[in-house]
Amino acid sequence: MALIDIADHSPLAHAAYHDLLNALRDESVSELRGAPTRVERNGRTYWYDSYRVGTEVKKRYIGEDTPQLRDRIDRAKVLKVEAAERRSRRTRLIRILRAEGLLPIDAATGGLVAALAAAGVFRLGGTIVGTLAFRLYEGELGVRYRLDEAVQTNDIDIASFERLSLALRDSVDGSLPGLLGELAFEPVPGMDRHRSWRWRQSRNDLLVEFLTPSFSDKEETRPLRALGVHAQSLHYLNFLLAEPISAAVGYRNGVLVQIPRPERFAIHKLIVSDRRREGADSLKSIKDRRQAAFLINVLARDRPDELREAYQDALGGGPRWRERLGSALSRIEGLEAQLDAL
Repeated sequence: MALIDIADHSPLAHAAYHDLLNALRDESVSELRGAPTRVERNGRTYWYDSYRVGTEVKKRYIGEDTPQLRDRIDRAKVLKVEAAERRSRRTRLIRILRAEGLLPIDAATGGLVAALAAAGVFRLGGTIVGTLAFRLYEGELGVRYRLDEAVQTNDIDIASFERLSLALRDSVDGSLPGLLGELAFEPVPGMDRHRSWRWRQSRNDLLVEFLTPSFSDKEETRPLRALGVHAQSLHYLNFLLAEPISAAVGYRNGVLVQIPRPERFAIHKLIVSDRRREGADSLKSIKDRRQAAFLINVLARDRPDELREAYQDALGGGPRWRERLGSALSRIEGLEAQLDAL
């Protein structure tokens, strides 16, 4: 695969996307019910919203400690007052993004993502992976997608670390299986109907899957206690989920979600494409390589240091990692040389 021509969105579109993203981050702090509380656990610092319900003190997870989050917490009262104005601004920004040609999101996908966000899935570490995450890099990177790159599948993949789910000591609002049921999703039958990790919405044929990294020889279903669901564990997924970033979904007045870092997504797609190159998933393997090649071309131009670090990290994963990467790169003309030249 030769180098591609990269078409960029306008500076206005790029600025509008990041303004929308910042407004959504502000919104996540403006909804505090009580007092922000710092909690140190296992060498990491987390922020919680501590509030009283009757005689009981509840703690709602806000996020891991960063200078940006601390600044927003300091401005929480002002952000709460500005909520109505910020909501109107988000609507205007999404209108700008549509006019500038950013990819729209269909109502079924947008409605599901909004419901998951409202329940706390992304606040509690859930990360969108797969094709939907790839589409969201359009705003993050400020690049235009061609039609063949923009095709949306009916699958929405949500991944999270099982250990993070335990460490946060918080859970989604209500029951996630109950929420999915209200949205007309049903568990996809499997070997154990009590441990379903795939849910299908019959009216739109939309499929949501929950995933988690595997740290053993087996790939099996594991509980994500913070989300209240089971997930299919997969090898190599821990690489993808390291240090995820926030993203804005252009549905209604915006939805704040979490996606992998684009450089890790690109390298992970190479690894996954080699796992899928035979059998029923061979067509997905081709799609994986195309997405990886597209992002690597963009990142080699705009974020070469981050791309180089992700590539070196994957090469350091061990012989099997290097074998998967080498096999995938051998199928994409010029890509290995491009990575080696970073």
